[in-house]
Amino acid sequence: MDSVTLKTIGSPAGGESLARITADSAPGGGFADSLKEALVQVNDAQRQANQAVDSLMTGRTENIHQAMIAMQKADVSFQLMMQVRNKLVSAYEEMQRMQI
Repeated sequence: MDSVTLKTIGSPAGGESLARITADSAPGGGFADSLKEALVQVNDAQRQANQAVDSLMTGRTENIHQAMIAMQKADVSFQLMMQVRNKLVSAYEEMQRMQI
């Protein structure tokens, strides 16, 4: 089986990728597990952005740049996940229209 790799945007904490998905690395669940992992990582990016904004608003930090970067990364990762969802729904609807 060929190995398929998907790299997404970097995480707010550093330069590492949010998801590295290999077709033969996940026995059994594969695609569903990859989607769950991606959702968890998008949620983590949203939480980190919220924490950065909270820290900025409460005065614990004055680094507005880092808060803005965390918010933008969370926004982009959420938009990417929404596009993936739209493609999956579109594919599902196309399969429903297929005649057997």
